[in-house]
Amino acid sequence: MNIETTKLELMHLLLQTQKESILKKLKSVFEEEQVDWWSEMSKKEQEEIKTGLAQADKEEYKANETVMKRFDKWH
Repeated sequence: MNIETTKLELMHLLLQTQKESILKKLKSVFEEEQVDWWSEMSKKEQEEIKTGLAQADKEEYKANETVMKRFDKWH
């Protein structure tokens, strides 16, 4: 059985059920499986992103073309 067939079967079962308990269980499974990429990062990485966003808000950045010209010698 391939994944598409399984999805279709699950959709059919989902649409047919009237049991709220089943729907809650399925929803909790999906919620548990979701990975929050932000919490997976180190504190240092989070701080670097926050710093970059703050700099961008203040328009303290260089255009991509400018940066790429600097690194042309390695391409």
